[in-house]
Amino acid sequence: MNTQSILSDIKKKNLRPVYLLHGEEPYFIDLIADAIETQVLDEAQKGFDQSVLYGKDTDLNTIVSMAKRYPMMSDYQVIVVKEAQNLKWTADDFLQKYLENPTPTTVLVFSYKYGKFDKRKKAYKLFEKAGVVVESAKLYEDKIGGWINEQLTAAKRKIHPQAAAMMAEYLGTDLSKVANELEKLMLNVPADREISPSDIEKNIGISKDFNSFELNTALAKRNSFKAFQIVEYFAANPKSNPMPVVIGTLGTYFTKVLKYHYLPDKTSAVAAKALGVHPFFVKEYELAARNFNRRKTFEIIHLIKEFDLKSKGMNVGHLTSSGDLLSELIYKILN
Repeated sequence: MNTQSILSDIKKKNLRPVYLLHGEEPYFIDLIADAIETQVLDEAQKGFDQSVLYGKDTDLNTIVSMAKRYPMMSDYQVIVVKEAQNLKWTADDFLQKYLENPTPTTVLVFSYKYGKFDKRKKAYKLFEKAGVVVESAKLYEDKIGGWINEQLTAAKRKIHPQAAAMMAEYLGTDLSKVANELEKLMLNVPADREISPSDIEKNIGISKDFNSFELNTALAKRNSFKAFQIVEYFAANPKSNPMPVVIGTLGTYFTKVLKYHYLPDKTSAVAAKALGVHPFFVKEYELAARNFNRRKTFEIIHLIKEFDLKSKGMNVGHLTSSGDLLSELIYKILN
């Protein structure tokens, strides 16, 4: 089951007796656990029939004993075990017996974050049989832009591809952070208007003209004036544009340019899928590939690796600042 269908079932009170929410991405785990905690019982019922426990402060025997009770004032008793990764799972015989015959009026939730539950355990199979198991996987960087689009499409909102790319690049893979910024955008941008790069600048504080995304575009066009303008801006604002992030973005970009060179089918839809980008950006990769042939692209990737090491203090030579390092790297890319 996907997250949206589970959330829909919770809203309809179509509940299962146990939920095991595990994985490296806490956002989806929190989303489902919070929905159960806030939507199943009303405020008056929660005082009698809802318990929130923490893994480091409880044990499986206590949890199972509570789960066997019946609700006092409502149709369900809700037990949410947060930080369940801190429980001692070695003594889970009591839990296994409970999972074989769970109390139908109890909704027992294990929020097991920052790692995967051991699927070799007998309890895992019993969780699957008795209720709902959700494995919340981390999204890779190249999937964040697509996730942003999915969230806004579900909310019947639109965002310009460049705006989504700016958010993905600067907010990274912390989905809770991205989701919070999306909420802010939806509150501040009229619902009948597409969210633009200017909206990102105004509401999130990312410059629409001076960012790594625009640096890549300037290099693709061989626009040296714009590229060095951006480098100067980065040098003046190092906290907002840390060198490791800028170099990482350049590396990812030119790796995709190289990949584009070797695509047998360079039609927009096929290239977009292969590169993991919105079709809107394919023309830019085509332009970059024309301006930087295969040999030069290989050379650029080697340069980026070299300057990544220099940014970490290795073989720096006469260059003393991140601004100087980046200026020389951009010069060598363009020449």
